[in-house]
Parts: sequence; C-alpha cells; structure tokens
Amino acid sequence: MIKHFIATVALSALVVAPAWADPVRDRIAADLPGLMAIYRDLHQNPELSGQEFRSSKIMANEARKAGFDVTEGVFKTGVVAVLKNGPGPVVMIRADMDALPVEEQTGLPYASKARGKSQAGTESGIMHACGHDTHMTAWIATARVMAANRDKWSGTLIMIGQPAEEAIGGAGGMVRDGLMTRWPKPGFVLAIHDSDLPSGVIGVKSGFALANVDSVDITVKGVGGHGAYPHNTKDPIVLASAIVMRLQTLASRENNPLDPVVVTVGSFHAGSKHNIIPDEARLQLTVRSYTDSSRKLLLDGIKRIAKAEAEASGLPADKLPVVKIEEPGGRATWNTPELAERMRKLFTARFGAARVIDPPPSMASEDFGDLARAAGPGTQSLILWVGGRPKEQIDAAAREGKQLPGLHSPFWAPEADKVISAGAEALVVAAMDLMPRK
Repeated sequence: MIKHFIATVALSALVVAPAWADPVRDRIAADLPGLMAIYRDLHQNPELSGQEFRSSKIMANEARKAGFDVTEGVFKTGVVAVLKNGPGPVVMIRADMDALPVEEQTGLPYASKARGKSQAGTESGIMHACGHDTHMTAWIATARVMAANRDKWSGTLIMIGQPAEEAIGGAGGMVRDGLMTRWPKPGFVLAIHDSDLPSGVIGVKSGFALANVDSVDITVKGVGGHGAYPHNTKDPIVLASAIVMRLQTLASRENNPLDPVVVTVGSFHAGSKHNIIPDEARLQLTVRSYTDSSRKLLLDGIKRIAKAEAEASGLPADKLPVVKIEEPGGRATWNTPELAERMRKLFTARFGAARVIDPPPSMASEDFGDLARAAGPGTQSLILWVGGRPKEQIDAAAREGKQLPGLHSPFWAPEADKVISAGAEALVVAAMDLMPRK
C-alpha cells in the first residue's frame, strides 16, 4: 500500500482565513443530513458508464434548485450547470457519475444490489467502488454553498456532471459535444477524488498526479495440432509466453528508470484441452506511463516485440501477431504547479497543516486532464485527493501488516460524510479564492 506522509510544519499562521470561512463550513454541516440521504440514494442506485440517466437527473435538479442554468444530455448523460455572477474568471468544477461492474460486498445497510449490462453486453453487479457517489454529493453541496454566497465572489461558475470516466471517454465526449464552445472556456478546472488517505485529509499533488493508460490486445497466431506432436505445429502459447516475458524488458531495459512505466498482461487466453495445441492465443495488456515519449516507446515496443518474437518462432508474414491499441487512450493528469501551490497554502490555512499533504503520484488513470487540455494552454487544473479511511483503521493495519481494501474493491466503503464535507469545503474555498469579489 502506498504510504502517505502528513506534513507536520505548522503553516496556518501564514495565511489568514477569509471572513466567509465559518459560514461555508456551517452551511455544509447543516446540509449534511440531507446530503447523506442523497449519497445513500446514489450509492444504492449506481449506473454504469454511459448509462447515468438517473444520477445525472438528480444532479441537474439539485443545480436548478440552487439557481444554476442547467443543460442536460451533453454527450448523452452529461450535465452542465452555469451560474454567472458578474465579471471575473471562469471556474469549472467536475464530478464524475459512473459506477463499476463490481458486485458490492461491504455489508452496508444501503449496499447496492443493482445489476446491469455494460455497453459490451456483459451482465454484472454494479457498485460505486470508486467513490463517484461521494463526488456527486460533494458537487451538489458545492453548488448550494456557492449559490447561497454570491455576495462573496465574482465570475462564472460552470459545474459539470461527467459520464463515463471509468471508460476513459466521458470528458472527451463532452468536449466533442461542445463543452468548450457552447459555454465559456474555463481559466481553472477543479475536481476531487476520494482516496485511502485518512478521513478528511486533503492531498494536493503538483505536476503529474495520474498516468497515461492504454489498453492493448494482441492476437498471437500459430499452427495448431496434437499435443503429442509439437514438431508439427507452431505453438502460439509458447510464442505468447515469450512475448509476455520480453515485454517486461521495455520497462527494465529500454525506458529511463526515472520515468515510471508499467506494462501489465492482465489476460492470457488460449486452448481448450490438455492435448491440443491451439491455433491462437490472446493477450490483453494495460500500459501506464506519464510522458508522451515514454508512452510512444512502450506502444512502439509492444508492436516490435510481438512481430520479432513471431519471426523468431518461424511464423510466415501472414501469421504475424495482430496488435490492436484501443482508442481513445487516457492521457496523464497534470496538476498545474502554480495552482497546486496556491491551493496548498490556502488549504493549510483553512484546515491546518496536519490535514494537507503532498501524496505521491499514482499509476492509476483519469480523463479529468482532458478538460484542461481542451480549454487551452492558459487553463490551470487541479484534482484533489480527499481522504475517506478512518485513521484508526490505517494504524491498525500498519501494526498488523494487513492490506486494506482500496478503490475498485467490492469492499471499498469510505467514511462518506467526511469525504463529502471536506471535499465540498475544499472546492468552495478554492473557487471563491479564484473568483474574489473586488
């Protein structure tokens, strides 16, 4: 488990908390019982990527009630809510809405029992195992507080409910549907994500926060036959195994070790019986990187290695492996250093030094970064980590040497009230700081 280090230097005296700070916290606290009812509803009724009809309707209705001008159906299920409040910067706040094809095993009284079919037609349980239900609820809380405190900020607030984050395509889909042309382009883009940090802790990472991700399918061809006569075949299992092993040298021998990458073969399927050598084997890979150059090195290398190993096995040109790279891939999430440091100081003054940390970057992926890239080079962006793990659980697991369930686990059950209240407060504080009333 990644260990998170909590800063111990007291910086709160360096920045004076703004006058509107206590009313923000008080409003969130007063709304929390109702917000938790919304959260439990969203948790019990999760929806898969591209199917977020009910979730998006809840978000749209709540934004309308708060006074936003709301457009629904952006990239099918996306929501865009706009609150114009005089001259000033444009700030965009995103929450993702989709759940995962995971059967929940938390034992919570409001655990999801939902089932559904993915776009590929596969039926499964459905669960908010990545915490998007907390993101949506914090988004609603943020909209309410920002609308109720219009006298304390000036500018344009655009809040979006994004579909299909788990499919790495929802942000780009909303952009293609006019997100940056039908509405003002943002100067700042913000989001939160729940995490296994201690509950209520805010993680602010400058620079690379999340990785590029590419899904690669390799179909390895061969010549099948009887398992007793391998000399009459071209065994695709042996060839595919050689490819799997050679792929690891991309990270260990071709990539700069100071530029982290991951090449994982997550699926290897071949054959149907003990004594039959099959005609083909199929591999499925996830490929992670940060920089464009390392990404290119890996994807080009995968193609080269698959082809070269097949030729070394004596396969003719018409039997060479087929390498398919799924599009779109996910681009790395880059937190603008200037914005990250500005928010670190603000949050340290607001929450105290012990609740603001600098977490390590992750090889997980998000499509949040696509929003700032689409807006243009002048736009700054930041995704914040919000802790949802009780500290006593973390301490006990460390003492006992246990691994706690994390994101995407059927057992993931963050302290939702802590994530929602801290996440909403951080977003409100950030947005008001970026859109000061002069």
